[in-house]
Formats: sequence, structure tokens, C-alpha cells
Amino acid sequence: MSRGFHSIQYRLFVLFLISMAAILLIVSILYYNRTTVQFHEKVSGLSKQNVSQTVGLFDLLLKGYDSLSKSVIGNNDLARILSNPSVDSPAVDYFNERNITNILGAAFLSQEDIIGIHVLTDKGKVYNYGNYANVVDPNYAKTDWYKKIKASSGSMVWLGVFEHSIIDQVEDRSVFAFGRPIYDLNNHKQVGIELFETSPRAIIAAMENLKLGAHSQVFLMSGEGKVISTTSITWDEPWLASLERPIDGIPVVMEKDDQLIVSSKLPYADWTVLSVTPDKDLNVELAETQRFLLLVGAALVLVATLIATIFSRTISSPLKRLISEMKQVEIGNFRGSLNVTSYQEINILVASFNQMVNQIAELIERVKISSVSEKNAELKALQSQVNPHFLYNTLDMIYWMLDEKGHDRLGEVVLSLSRLFRYSSYWDENAVSLREEIEQTEHYLTIIVTRLEGRLTVDIDVGEPWLNIPLPKMTLQPIIENAVKYGLEPLVDRCGSLRVYTEADERQLRIIVQDNGAGIDEAALTRLNASLLNPEDEAEREEHEEVRHEGGIGLVNLQRRIRHMYGEAYGVELRSVLNEGTTAIITVPLLPPTKEGGNAHGSEYSHRG
Repeated sequence: MSRGFHSIQYRLFVLFLISMAAILLIVSILYYNRTTVQFHEKVSGLSKQNVSQTVGLFDLLLKGYDSLSKSVIGNNDLARILSNPSVDSPAVDYFNERNITNILGAAFLSQEDIIGIHVLTDKGKVYNYGNYANVVDPNYAKTDWYKKIKASSGSMVWLGVFEHSIIDQVEDRSVFAFGRPIYDLNNHKQVGIELFETSPRAIIAAMENLKLGAHSQVFLMSGEGKVISTTSITWDEPWLASLERPIDGIPVVMEKDDQLIVSSKLPYADWTVLSVTPDKDLNVELAETQRFLLLVGAALVLVATLIATIFSRTISSPLKRLISEMKQVEIGNFRGSLNVTSYQEINILVASFNQMVNQIAELIERVKISSVSEKNAELKALQSQVNPHFLYNTLDMIYWMLDEKGHDRLGEVVLSLSRLFRYSSYWDENAVSLREEIEQTEHYLTIIVTRLEGRLTVDIDVGEPWLNIPLPKMTLQPIIENAVKYGLEPLVDRCGSLRVYTEADERQLRIIVQDNGAGIDEAALTRLNASLLNPEDEAEREEHEEVRHEGGIGLVNLQRRIRHMYGEAYGVELRSVLNEGTTAIITVPLLPPTKEGGNAHGSEYSHRG
């Protein structure tokens, strides 16, 4: 880590990246602060505009209701009937009731949002007009709303929004109620009141217009600080009453308890409309700006990282290539000249290095040629002294001499030795067939069975379709030699047995060499399998005496040759139980069989001494 930190590439990369990130951070902060100021100014202006529009809607709505109310009480017939009620005249009462009903009906039909119109006289007479049959509350004279209207000097009394009718006991719809007293203009005397109940949809729609966010709450409050109508389910009325009230219809915008509060007084009624919006709704646009800055910042950081990487590599990459090539030269690998196009100083350094490497390579080649020539001379001298053909011919001559004298058993051993030596002497081709390996193994086992004088039985059972599978030369012989030497020869209490057979699946062929010999203890077996698992790491370990005694040299060499031929997925695996025997499994890839449905190739040796 410390080494990487002190590298040129790392230092240049960090310097460039920090510079880019600092510039990006400063620009982002300045942009966000400016955006925040502009956003708050925009929200404040929008809030004032919304509240002005809402006040205008309320003004139009209340003026319309006031005009409707005046059209009813200003009717001459209504004023005359209420000022001069009939006395004990059913016909006149009926006529008067019909006239009042017609007057109320005309007003009712003039607007679609009217739910009911009620005229209540001081004499206790009630006239109604609505969509349904009216059931008037008999105790209406004791209610607060009735007393408020009665106490009015003639101006409109805006009662507010209610969940249901305040006079009609069968009307369960929410209503907006208002009313005013009725006067006898001749005597300047109050003769009754008129009560209007309309749908509150227009009121609620005007309040909804004041919302600035999804969680905004709008309140319509009376002059006494009471909530007349609201879009909220719950509210804190004392907290609302403590807020600053607007004066002369000028909107008031303030912030309190992380909420934006906008209020304005209605000019046509002693009401105040309030909008309370939490900051989380107002900061949606700022949150989007933050998210945008984060995404853009992340993208710019990635771009800066890429640019910093390219910039640092343009300087450090030629030096790294030179260092890498120097390390190759240190281990004796002279691969050729290094081609680098960079700054002038680095180009001069690389050219000097190439010249030095070429000179060293020429010297090494001269020494190598000289050494090879000396080795070849020595080998030719040895070959001339011991000619393999001379040995083959000599062994064959001994065999025929023994055969002529009737020494069949000894002659068979000499013949097997001759063929064994002939097979192992030629290494022009490293790959042979499984058939050739089995034949070579049979020659070897002929000698071993004869030497052990009947203490070993051998069973070779290999399927005919697999006899042409290619194997590295001398694959079976090292394994069988180890099995005989370390597993079967030490047996004194039982006869030894050796079995060679095959198992195949769709992709692999397993050649299994199994004996019932002395076995291998767990520690030695672990070491052997470890050496087979990493055969390339065993080059130095093969020099140790302990490995040599365990047969590690032949097995590790075989493992290397199998992996070189087939790959890392194949090779030798050992399984053993102490005093019960050892199993060696050779795994090779399965090639298509050369003969379909062939008989098993097998031979059995049963020699007992």
C-alpha cells in the first residue's frame, strides 16, 4: 500500500482528482445556495398570489350570497305578509304561505348550490323551501346561530360550514350557512330572520386553491379565532389563534415551527383564511435540485477519475513497462526490445536499456551454444559405449539359449525384461495408447510375479473401447512399481493382490490401480496428495529424502505430464487406508471409442510361491 502511494501514477491521479473534486464542490455549493434563495423568493411570491386569488374567490362568492339574501328580504310581498300577518283566517294564511313559498322557490332555483331557504318569523311561523320535506328543529330559537342573526343590526351573519343542516333535522349533508334579520321598513321593527344553507363545495374549492403542497392545511377562521372550515382532519386551534393576523387585506407570509404560513383577511367578512404548509412539501424542488447535483456530481467525479487515470498513465505507463521488462531480465527472460513512445528522457532511457539487454542476450546465447556442444559430445560418447540395440540383441540371445535348454520360466523373465527395456528406452513420442501401457505393464508384472514366487495375484480388466485412449508414456508403470514396492512386498501375513480396471462416465475415463497392501498413514497420504495437487511447487521438495521414500518423484512427474497433456482438471489422486491397501485413480478425458460394443480386455496373473 505504501509502495503504491509513493508511485508517480498514484500521486498524479490523487492530485488531479482532488483538484477536480474541489472545483466541482465549490461550484455545486454556490449553485445550490443561489437556487435556494431564488426558490424561497418564488415560493413567497406564489404564496401571496395564491392567497390573493383565494380572497378574490371568497369575495365573489360572499357577494353573490349577499345579493341573493337581499333579493329575498327586499321582496315587497314578503315584507307586507310578514308585517301584516292574518288573524284566524285559514284562507288568507294559505294564500300568504303560497306567496312566500313562491318567493323562496324563485330564490332557491336561481342558484344550483342552495340546499335550503328558511324564513322564521317572530310569531313562530316557519316557511321553508328545499329539495326534500323539511323537519324543522323545534328548539331553533335557543340555538347560538339564531341568536347571532337576531342580534344583527341588519347586516349579513356568516355562520360557517357545518357537517349537516343546523335547522333541518333530516338533512345530513354538510352545509354552508348564513342569514340576516328581516325588518318591517315602515315601522323599523324586526319581524323575523332568513336562513340560507348552501353546498360548501365552493368554499372548499376556494380553500383548496390555497394549498401549496400535498400536506398543506387551509383554515377559515372567524374574527374570534374559531375555525369555521378547514381541509385538515385535526388541528391545534390555540396554536392557530396565536398566529399573527393580517390587516387591511394585505397577505402575511411567515415561517414558524418549520412551516410556511400564509394568511389574509377577507374584505367582505370578518374572516381570515390561513394556509399552513410544512417545509418538506416546499423543499421538493430543492430536493430535486440536490438529487440532480448529486447525479451530475457523481458523473463528473467518474469523468474526472477517468481523465485523471488517463493523464497519470500517460506518464507512469512507460516507466512501468520499463520496470516490468527489467524484472524479466532479472529472472533471465530476454524477450526482445521494448518499444515505448513517450517523453524524450524516457525514450533515451528505454533505448539504452534495449541496447544493454541485446548485448547480454548475445553473450548468453554464445555461452549456451558452447555448453550444448559440450553436452552433445558427452552424450554421443556415452551412446557409443552402451548401444541399446546391443543390449536388446544380448537379452534376446540369452532368451533363446535358455529356451533351448528348457528354462522356460527364466526365459520368459528375460524376454519380458528385454521388451520392458526396449519400451522405456525410446522417448521420441511422449504419448502412447492405453493398450501399449497395459502390454508394458504385463511385461513388468511378469518379472515381479516371478520374483515374489506366488505371493502376488494380478487382475487387469480394461474395457476394449478404451484401449486406444492416448496417455503419457510410462503412466501405469510408476504407480504399479510404487504399489509393489511400498504396499505389497512388505506383506508377510497375507497374499498380495493387484487390480487394474477402468470406470467411465460421459466425459472422463478413470484408470484405477488398487492393491491390498500395507497402505499409507494419514499424514503421508495428505503430503502426497498435496504434492499432486500442486506438482509445479514440488521441484525443490523432490530432493528431500522423505518424499523419495514415499514414491513422490514418479507420481509428481506423472502428474505434471498428465496435466501438461490434458489440463489442470485431470491427473492422479491417491486414496489409502493403513493396513488395508491403496487406490490410485488416474483421470483422463474420455475420447470417442474406436470400437462399439467390444469385449473387455482382461488378463489374470495367479502366481503363488
